[in-house]
Amino acid sequence: MNFLISSPLDMAMAQVGGLVMLQPEVGGSRQNFFFAGIDKVRFRKPVIAGDTLVMRMTLTKLQKRFGIAKMEGKAYVGGEVVCEGEFLMAIGSE
Repeated sequence: MNFLISSPLDMAMAQVGGLVMLQPEVGGSRQNFFFAGIDKVRFRKPVIAGDTLVMRMTLTKLQKRFGIAKMEGKAYVGGEVVCEGEFLMAIGSE
């Protein structure tokens, strides 16, 4: 049985967070976003190769003045939470 190790799972969730920041409803920023941190991550169940993974990221705080966005993320397999955590994004230039 092949399991998806935790690091690619939480990094994939951070990438989904970056996509959320590009959405017009959030501000549709054309600036660059950088993964700045991760906190309170819990891996609830193993993810096995072939599972369909659904990720949801919710913007909880956006501080444009300081260039920080905070998000809560959850990953699901078959409707059950397999991973959850808080993610920080930094707004900046290259």
